[in-house]
Amino acid sequence: MARKVLISGGTGALGSAVVERMLADGVDCHVTWKFAEELEAFAHGDAVTLHEVDCGDEAAVGALYESLGAIDASIHIVGGFAMSAIEATSRADFVRMFELNAVTAFLCCREAVRSMRHANGGRIVNVAARPAAQPVGGMIAYTTAKAAVASLTQCLADEVSDAGILVNAILPSIIDTPANRTAMPDADFACWPRPAEIAETIAFLAGPENVLTSGALVPVYGRA
Repeated sequence: MARKVLISGGTGALGSAVVERMLADGVDCHVTWKFAEELEAFAHGDAVTLHEVDCGDEAAVGALYESLGAIDASIHIVGGFAMSAIEATSRADFVRMFELNAVTAFLCCREAVRSMRHANGGRIVNVAARPAAQPVGGMIAYTTAKAAVASLTQCLADEVSDAGILVNAILPSIIDTPANRTAMPDADFACWPRPAEIAETIAFLAGPENVLTSGALVPVYGRA
């Protein structure tokens, strides 16, 4: 029987690469989406099961995982980015970064654990970011939200260590996507990690070959 994996935010640039990698392994992929423009550009719609879900909606996330039953892995890519000096960051800006990054990861982690406790364990992979480990100024709302994702990952790994559930996070630097190239046209794109390269790391952490690694914050920086 094929492994069943939930990929939140799987229709974006990184999510699409993860889905492609999972499909290559014969995985039964369940993919959440929210934005129609991403769904229209998603190349794997006929090969996966799509779920229109706001991953910040507690009831919707709970209903999604309940409908899936037992899953082998849950990969949480939903998130958002913003830059601004602290004086220009409103309370709403700060809360929005936590809602998009930390809250979505928390809700998906919680429901994944509920599912996996009734099975024989599983794998959870979150997406934090390099600034969570190497803080920089100018993006304080984003950085602290991703630091919360990193802490969530490590705390949860300890909490579920006796249930056969391995929990890890990756820490990307700037990912080589069309949107990032457009936003930073003068950057050295060759230094940035590519989505397909990051997907390899995620595939290992979420796969059955990973039998030891849990609570890790794995750098996927490229040469940036």
